[in-house]
Amino acid sequence: MPELDGPDAPADIELGGGVAHLHTPSTPSRGGIALTHGAGGNCESLLLQRIAAVWAAAGFTVLRFDLPFRVRKPKGPPHPSRSAEDRLGIAAAIDRLRAETSGFIAFGGHSYGGRQGSMITAERPDLVDGLVLTSYPLHPPGKPEKARTQHLPDLRTPTVVVHGTKDPFGTTAELSAALALVPAPTLLVDIEGAGHDLAPIKYDAATKTLAGAVSLFSDSSVVVPPFDPSR
Repeated sequence: MPELDGPDAPADIELGGGVAHLHTPSTPSRGGIALTHGAGGNCESLLLQRIAAVWAAAGFTVLRFDLPFRVRKPKGPPHPSRSAEDRLGIAAAIDRLRAETSGFIAFGGHSYGGRQGSMITAERPDLVDGLVLTSYPLHPPGKPEKARTQHLPDLRTPTVVVHGTKDPFGTTAELSAALALVPAPTLLVDIEGAGHDLAPIKYDAATKTLAGAVSLFSDSSVVVPPFDPSR
């Protein structure tokens, strides 16, 4: 995997009152992805760092950022009453990414961050060209009756979901049924044995996010502009 520091180390930039990290590829950028974290972490998570390194090595500009709730407080979960602020923070990060690169623009989010990204994309279908969601929190552990699927029938953006088969926030069958509600191309990438954190070193989850994107987004009938990591 590409190194996380050295000549390819990201640049720190100001975003929303906090510090974000901009990974610039060594070759001309062919697009970009904005990456954010879940409810219990921040953008320094190993999973996000590894995803950023893999995508940058493939020629994509990557913006790795903290959600507004994490900018406000270094620890603790987000408050549900302020989740709309996190969605606006995602939109602002994507706007900043578009100022850095053109071409195919994706959003990637882990758990809570991915859910909030999918919600604002359902509201604003032109926000990004594709979604790459890791460990989508379909329901609270042990409570499948509380599925977080209300917005999925309005989600018209091609979506990749990378999921661990031991994730307590949703089974493979439950995720498959939820994605069937989405009126856009979807792909569920299962990582056998992985839990909610996807154990990014053990299972090379970062590489699987790019492979899933290549599989779904490379079809020119899916999105414009095309996703073409080989050019």
